Amino acid sequence: MRERRVGLAVYVKSAKAARNLRKFGNVHYISRRLNYVSMYTAADTLEDTIERISRLDFVTRVEKSHRHEIPVHYDNAKPDKAKEFDYKMEESQILSITRGE
Repeated sequence: MRERRVGLAVYVKSAKAARNLRKFGNVHYISRRLNYVSMYTAADTLEDTIERISRLDFVTRVEKSHRHEIPVHYDNAKPDKAKEFDYKMEESQILSITRGE
């Protein structure tokens, strides 16, 4: 099973020093203009990792991602009528082809 990961936004003083964050997790993106690093780290050692990263001299602040808190299952989603019609038409075409009409 895959390890549960949490995203971090680490604001740094220089983008050159941001490469040193690779030992703390998976670096996803380094912004040279805005001086931040988007990275993923293991969820079970999150607090310890944040504490260790924030102690580094080139780090200005560390923010935890809240993406995992957003619900992704929508109960009241309205079905798209156009898509349903397309699926029914496609299904009827496939049935007519298999029958040999």
